[in-house]
Formats: sequence, structure tokens, C-alpha cells
Amino acid sequence: MEVALQVQTPVSCSRRVVFNERNGLKIKPFLVGSPPHVRSGQVSSPNSWGKEFPARGVSFRITAAADFSKRRPRKISTARPRGSSPKGFTPKVPVGTSAPKRDLKKNGEKEGSVTPKSSEIAESSKQTLEIEDDKDEELAIELPEEKKGNEEKIVEEVSLMSKTVAVAESNQVVENGSISRVGKDVTLPEDKIAVEESHFDELETDGIVKKERIATNEKTTEDDSLQKKLKLEMEEKLHKQEIERLAEENFANGNKLFVYPQVVKPDQDIEVFFNRSLSTLRDESDVLIMGAFNDWRWKSFTFRLNKTHLNGDWWSCQVHVPKESYKMDFVFFNGQDVYDNNNKNDFCILVEGGMDAFAFDDFLLEEKRLELEKLAKEQAEKERLAEEQRRREAEKAASEADRAQARAETERRRGTLQELMKKAARSVDKVWYIEPSEFKCGDIIKLYYNKSSGPLAHANDLWIHGGHNNWKDGLSIVERLVSSDRKDGDWWYANVGVPDQAIILDWVFANGQPQRATVYDNNHRQDFHVIVPNSIPEELYWVDEEHRIYRKLQEERRLREEAIRAKAEKTARMKAETKERSLTRFLLSQKHIVYTEPLDVQAGSTVTVFYNPANTVLNGKPEVWFRCSFNRWTHRRGPLPPQKMLPADNGSRVKANIKVPLDAYMMDFVFSEKEDGGIFDNREGMDYHIPVSGGIAKEPPMHIVHIAVEMAPIAKVGGLGDVVTSLSRAVQDLNHSVDIILPKYDCLKFNHVKDLHCQRSYSWGGTEIKVWFGKVEGLSVYFLEPQNGMFSAGCIYGCKNDGERFGFFCHAALEFLQQGGFHPDIIHCHDWSSAPVAWLFKDHYMHYGLSKTRVVFTIHNLEFGVNNIGKAMQYSDKATTVSPTYSREISGNPVIASHLHKFHGILNGIDPDIWDPYNDKFIPVPYTSENVVEGKRAAKEALQQRLGLKKADLPLVGIITRLTHQKGIHLIKHAIWRTLERNGQVVLLGSAPDPRIQNDFVNLANHLHSSHHDRARLCLNYDEPLSHLIYAGADFILVPSLFEPCGLTQLTAMRYGSIAVVRKTGGLFDTVFDVDHDKERAEAQGLEPNGFSFDGADPAGVDYALNRAISAWYDGRDWFNSLCKKVMEQDWSWNKPALDYLELYHSARK
Repeated sequence: MEVALQVQTPVSCSRRVVFNERNGLKIKPFLVGSPPHVRSGQVSSPNSWGKEFPARGVSFRITAAADFSKRRPRKISTARPRGSSPKGFTPKVPVGTSAPKRDLKKNGEKEGSVTPKSSEIAESSKQTLEIEDDKDEELAIELPEEKKGNEEKIVEEVSLMSKTVAVAESNQVVENGSISRVGKDVTLPEDKIAVEESHFDELETDGIVKKERIATNEKTTEDDSLQKKLKLEMEEKLHKQEIERLAEENFANGNKLFVYPQVVKPDQDIEVFFNRSLSTLRDESDVLIMGAFNDWRWKSFTFRLNKTHLNGDWWSCQVHVPKESYKMDFVFFNGQDVYDNNNKNDFCILVEGGMDAFAFDDFLLEEKRLELEKLAKEQAEKERLAEEQRRREAEKAASEADRAQARAETERRRGTLQELMKKAARSVDKVWYIEPSEFKCGDIIKLYYNKSSGPLAHANDLWIHGGHNNWKDGLSIVERLVSSDRKDGDWWYANVGVPDQAIILDWVFANGQPQRATVYDNNHRQDFHVIVPNSIPEELYWVDEEHRIYRKLQEERRLREEAIRAKAEKTARMKAETKERSLTRFLLSQKHIVYTEPLDVQAGSTVTVFYNPANTVLNGKPEVWFRCSFNRWTHRRGPLPPQKMLPADNGSRVKANIKVPLDAYMMDFVFSEKEDGGIFDNREGMDYHIPVSGGIAKEPPMHIVHIAVEMAPIAKVGGLGDVVTSLSRAVQDLNHSVDIILPKYDCLKFNHVKDLHCQRSYSWGGTEIKVWFGKVEGLSVYFLEPQNGMFSAGCIYGCKNDGERFGFFCHAALEFLQQGGFHPDIIHCHDWSSAPVAWLFKDHYMHYGLSKTRVVFTIHNLEFGVNNIGKAMQYSDKATTVSPTYSREISGNPVIASHLHKFHGILNGIDPDIWDPYNDKFIPVPYTSENVVEGKRAAKEALQQRLGLKKADLPLVGIITRLTHQKGIHLIKHAIWRTLERNGQVVLLGSAPDPRIQNDFVNLANHLHSSHHDRARLCLNYDEPLSHLIYAGADFILVPSLFEPCGLTQLTAMRYGSIAVVRKTGGLFDTVFDVDHDKERAEAQGLEPNGFSFDGADPAGVDYALNRAISAWYDGRDWFNSLCKKVMEQDWSWNKPALDYLELYHSARK
């Protein structure tokens, strides 16, 4: 169908019209006259159009299919004019159309079918809406001013028309059967359109349409380009008008800043406008903007502003807003030192529809995590390459060393062989000879021996035991001699194969085979030797020999290094597994009160906290509120809002869910009865803390300084020295900084100090004090040496003025910290000997340079220096002793009782590197829990052999102790006799500081060694290697102490798979759980029963535990062996105690 429209508009129109896309109308102008591609006979008379549409000069041509009235009308998509006008700003234009209806039925055809005339069908398939004016270019339609006000009304009239026709998307020009689209759809009233159907096959037969098809892609592209250009021009004009309006409004309101668009969104370009005349930059020739996003934390920028066309002194620049933005912060300046920073508040613009501050924080954390992962990978690769380079260099050096060793060994062997060759003979008259006399390698020769010439004259059997080249490969020739037919003596011979590469043959004669012979003829201890006449060239042989020795050395080294590497890897794996078990035990140590699911809290995850108020001060409270933060209450977001805990499924517990931030390394929480407080459960001031794994933030390291008078292994008297060294190493392994200050005794074991050197000196107390520095067990140690000779007494303890000596040392140590500029977080002092540090610090140094430092004091044994200990308890910020049970046992002491609020019991541990049966050089067979039975059997046999005990499979009880009344010496004596009565063996290692006790045990030893020499041995001295062998070889270790603050003996025993038999006191009670009575108590600590214990301090108590232990050994060996394996797998190192001490250190700093 075809509709012809013609609209005219005055040439004098001055305003351009932009069509709203919602109208669905796109108009393409063309010159008044015949439309393009239309023959003159096709165009309908304009007179009828002129009557309905008085405006003239513009023609519209619309064509549509004949069945358009039956189709669903489509909304017209209008072509966008030039310019950059945004959607929704396009004015409307009225459109009027009219055409006489044509008779659709003709010549008996079916309804809806039309047989077109040639004058009607040339443009029948064109669906176009075209406008022509008097210019030879495409233009936007211009309307007269008076029609401007009618735009909205006309659009409304068009939209209310009852029927519409869907016109094809673009004007289609039909020529030679092809359709070219040059416009877009319009919707027009049905009664205004003349419909005319046509059939293309009839067009062709009638010869109306040309047979050649014209490709019109170029025209379509050109039209689209023109439409885009029109749109951009219009948008640009509207944008300019909007900017002008905003500039006028803001200037009128006294605002020196605005942006366009006014609503700023992420990932968008915005234009910033700044009025220089309203600013401190009014007299500056240059204006720049400097800024960043999200509170100056993201993507900083600096741009120069340009003067705009706007009225007033407006300057502008374009800024891209990143997609991660929630805020833009900036200031203006002149490029030098003159700023407009909004009265020191900076300028800011909020970004809508993107991240908020919290989401951006998480984004930054994730970015940092990815960056850290990348850096970690790069560092790992760098370390791998460095290790590979180091390995290659080490391999090269080792190879050169092997080659040098092979060369030296070859020269040595060559010299020895040459000496033998000088002594060698071709035969010895009436003793031996060879046939043939000329032979070479690989030949079979006959070696004759005159039996009557030597010590084998009466032998019934003769054998040759031989080798070559000075027995290089050991015994390689073994042949039996047979009697010969010679009559001039008792000659025997053997057929002997000459080995390859033999230069000289070596042999002796014997009366039997190897391992069975009893009589030899070895040529008076010189052996027999003969040169191989036709051997390989000697130089070639020695070249080959050097290569052989070199290859052998390389193979031996390779196997040795592989064994060392495998052992180191296994040791590291076992330590990591043990540490992981210890962390789990640490997390479960409060399970009766609180725990999390999952147990291992990961940064970025959600965890559930379970709490049992029945075991706390909140028992019976109707509500429980959870108060939480992170990173020791220092997290950037501060404490989370109080959260009411909900009932859990498991009994009296309640629960709360918490989202853990990506930058968390510690989760901190307390509980209260009300939202606003009330009664708190804060773990007696320690708060609850759970480590967080996988976070991008790491806990800031603390600086801890130990001031002590003992340190293992350089100045060890008792357990104090072990604790100072082992605790320091464990805390340092947790990435904290640890220093130790120690007197420089003249009796120090300096062979254990690395890189010892004098660092500086200072004056205090009327003398010069030299400061020495060195490394002990990987720890930094400062040794103070006063020049008054106070520590040149040849001993650690035992001087009459020990109190004065150690008091001077404590004061000198604090003076060293202050003068040296140290600012430690914690000063940790120990026992009575360094207790003065607590009050000297508070009186003289706390307010003079060491204000942030806190003092922690540890009691190792309350039996010594009670007055000093009491005063230190008063002045210290936190105090500890070496086991929870011992802390309860001494809590009633007057020097302790008033300070229980800051007094805690923390178990000691042992150093797993020193006490390690898998890497112990003092035991015969290294072992782990996997081969504990074999390892301990070998150690027992070695112990029995060393001490001269009977080598028998008997229960062996070991005792390693100082012989003092505290250690229960009367119980030790009884246990020795009881063990012997049970047909066991007993070994004691120890000495007594009291001569009377020492003599008593010397007499006991003499008696036992005579009466039970094969089953009892008392070694009354200190022997470190022997102590290792006893721990490994004993089945039981007896510790019957009357009191024991902690005790390390039972812990070391379990490390070696020996079963502890102990009295229930102090740390012995906290670490040994009786296999018959302490199952529940062990489970509460995340452990299994591991030994035998007794209550009393009399022989009956010892018998009760010792009899059960020995009977278990006799009656259930498999069960006993499994118990040995079980105790080896328990961790009594410093892994868990170090975590407990760190909690205490942090608590002291609160």
C-alpha cells in the first residue's frame, strides 16, 4: 500500500525542532518537488493534501503492506537528529496525514488483493517518511514560533488516534525487485492512508520494475551517520543550555562549585565547574584541581582547569569517577602554594549508586590480600631461585671437594701400591710360583703352593683367600687347592682367575674357607703379592680409579644428604603437626565455657560463637549479650553493636553469629547480662580471645625484655634457666621481638655464645659497665659486666652478698634500657633474684622514658626470697607462677593472697629441639611414636651395656633429680627397693647440694652395687648425655616430689615415650593424668590419660602407683606399648604456654 503525504512549512522558520523518541516519528527532509527515486506519474495530487494540511513545501511519503490494518500497531522509533540531546529532552512536532481511500476490490479479485497499475506500483514497497526543503542537504525540521506551544497538544492528539498502522522500520525503495531501507517506522491513522497492494511477480511480468537490483547499503550507512550527527548536535546544544542554566543559578546563590551531571554515579565522566571570582584564587592565572576518592584513599588526581564560555569567571575540567567510588574529595590551587580548600574542610561530592564506605574497605582489603598473595608468590619464587642457586653452588663446591678427595685418595693408593710392587716377586723358591709366568687380566692361572714350606704343613685342607691391587675390593678370590703331581715337595695348586684391571695380586693361604679357617700362611704378616705382567697401562688404571673413587664419593654424599634432608623434612612436619594440635587444644581449653564453629576462625568468614553461661558469673541470667571486636579491641570499625545471644540446640548454651573482617587477626569478646552492661563475664579481666587465620593484617609484634640471672645453656642452675631460654624462643617464633639481659659471669659457657662482642659501655652506680652482645640459641642477649668485679666470683649463686649483687644488676639493667633508648612493651623478671626490677621500675623509670612499659613477674619457687617476691607481687602489673595447681597451692600465702586478681598459673614447657628422640645424638636409634618400641628397646640395651647392668627384658625405672628433701628423697629410696623386689632394674642420676645427703646416697650406691650389681646403678653426678639415654631407655620415670611448682622431668619423660609415675602436686598434677582415675580430667584438657599418680607422701602411696605401673608392664605389654606411643604424641612443648603468656602480656598492656 502506498500513502503520499505533502506538508509545507514557511521558509522563514527560525527554530529547529527535535522529535521526542516517544512519538515514534522520524522525518527525513528532502527538497520540495518530486521525491527521490519517484517517477512523476506516481505522486498523488497535492491539492487534496493542501486542503487538509495547509502548510506546504515539505512532502512525506509513507508506504506499507496491504494487510497493515490487521497487524498489531508498533510504536514508531524515530531517527535521532543532530546534536547530543539526551533522551527525554526532544520537543514534539505535529504530524497530519490525509489520503483518499482506494477501492480494494477490482475485477472480481479477492478482498485484500490489488492488481496495481504501472503508475501506482513503482514506489509501492517504499516505507519512507521524507521531507524536502529548498536546500540540497538534510536538515532538521524547523517550526514557526507560533506552533511551539501546540507541540504537546498535537502529540496528545496523535497518541489518542483510535487506529494505527505499523510502518516498516525504514523507507524501502523498490527497484528491480530489491528493497532499500532509508528511514524508520511511523505510526499513522488508518483513515489517513491510501492502501494499495501489489505483487512483485506481476511487477516483473509487466516490466514496470527494473530487473537490475540496486544495493543500497552505502545509502543506509550514510543516513545512519547523518542521524547520529543530528543527535550529537542536539545533545550538545541541550548540554550547553543546561550548563548555562546551572552556572547562572549557582552564581546567583553564591556557590563557586557545581558538577554536571548533578547526580554523580560510579564509572562516569563528570565535569567540574569552579568560579574563580568567588574563590581565594581570584587573582591567579592558573587553576588546578587536586583530589582523590573515598576520603583521599583511592586514585589521586591533578588536572588543570580551563576557562569556559559561561558568563562569569567559570573554569572547568573533566574527571572520571572510578567504579569503586562513594565520595570524591578535592581542593583547588594555583599549581604552587595558593589553595582553596573550602575553609580547611576540603570539597567533597557524594557518589550515588555504588559502594559504601564499608564495602570499599572490604574492597581495599581484598585488593591488599591479592597483592600480598602476589608478593608472597614472587617472594617464594625468588627464594626458590635463590635456593636453587645456592644448591647449585653447593653442589659445585661439594663436587670439587669430592674430586679433590678422589685425587688425594688415588695418590695415596698409588703410593702404597708402588711400595707393594717393589716387594712383589714373580715366585718364591720352594714356596710358591705361577704358571704360566706371563699372564694378563682375565686369564686363568695355576698358583702353586708348597704346603711344607710354612705353618700349613699339617693342614688337611688348603684354600687361597685373595684380592688385587692391595685388597682394593676386599676378598675377591676364594679357591680350594688340590694336590699336585710334583715330587720335589708337598705342592698344591688352585686355578685362579685374574681380575680385570688387576696390577698386582694379593693373597694368603689358609686351612679353610673364610670365617672358618684357623691357621694362615700370610707371609709373616706381609701377605703374598705378584705383579700381573701384562696388566693395563698403569696411568690408564689410575685415571679410571680416580673416576671410580669420585663417583663413589658422590653417591655416598648424595645418599647422606638425602637422608639428612628427609630427616629434616620429617622433623619439620612433625613440629608443624604438633603445633597444630597444640593450637586446637588451646582453642578447646575453654570449651566448657566458650568455643566457635568452625574451630579455626578464618578472616572473611562467618562464625558461630557458643557460650555456656552455666559455668560463669552469668549463670541463671535471663539474657546474655555478646560484645565483640577484633585485633585486641583496636579494629578500625570499633566494637560491634551488642548482640543478644539465641538459645542453641545443645543444652544451656547460647549462640551468636559473627562476620569476621578480612583484616582481622584476633577475635575479642566478652559477655554481659544486659544490652547496656550489668554484670560482665570478661574472663577475670583477661577477656576472651580467639586467633583468626588467613587475614591480610598481622598482629603487630611486641617487644619483650627478660631480666634474669639464669639462662640455659650458658648459665643454668635449675629450671629458671630453661624457662628463660625456651619461653623466649617460643615467643620469638610467634613473630615477637625478644631480648634478654644477663650478668656477664666469669663462669659463663662462652662456647654457646655466638658473635660475642663488646657493644658499648655506660656509667652507673659508681662504676663503668660494659655491655656485651651475642646470640644464644638464636636469641639476642645483652651481657652486663660491671668493672667493680661483682660478677667475677666464679659462680652464679653462693656468694654471701647475692642479694646485693643481683639488686645492683637489676638497677643496672633498667638504666641500660633507659640510656640505650629501649622502649619495650613488657619487662619480664623472674623469682627473687630479679624481683627488684618491679619496684625499681615503678619508682625510678616508669615516668622517665619507659612510660608504655609493663612489668610481668614470675614465681618459679616460693621457697626462696619470699620478701623480694612479696614486694614484686605488689609492684608488678601481672604475676604468674609455673602451673595452675601450684598457683592455687600458694594462693593462701600472705605475699600472694592480696594480689590474686592479677595472679595466674601458666604451665612451663620443654624445648622440643633439645629433647627430641628423633634427632638425639646421645641415643643409638632415633625414633618417633611410629617406632617407639624399637627405639626404646635399643636405648635400654645401650643403657644396660653402658652401666654394666644385666641385658634382660625387665621393667626399668629411671630417676633423674636433684637429691633434696623437696624431691622426696625418702620416697626415692623406698621406690628403689620396691622396684628391685618386683624384679625390675633401677637407674638413678643426680647429686645432692647437701653433703650429708650426698654421702647418704654414696653409701646406698655402694650397698646396691654389691648386692644388686646387675639390676641397680646410682650415678651421683650430673651427666647430660646419660640423662638422654635414661629418658629413652627407661620404661618409667619416677618423680615423687613433696611439692613441685611445675617439674620438667615428667614432661621430658613423656617426650621420650617413658611413663611418668608421680605424686599429685603442683605441675605434676596438671600434666600427669592417671590411667585408672583421671579420664574425665584429661578429656577436659583435650588429652588422654598418660601415667600413674599417688596422693600421699608415704611409702604406701609410692607402692600404690609403682605396683600398678610395673604390673601393667608385665601383664599387658601391647597396652603398655600403646601408652608409650600415646604419651609421645602429646605436646608438652612451649607451643601452648607461649600463647598463654602472650595473652597475659596483652592483658598487662590494657
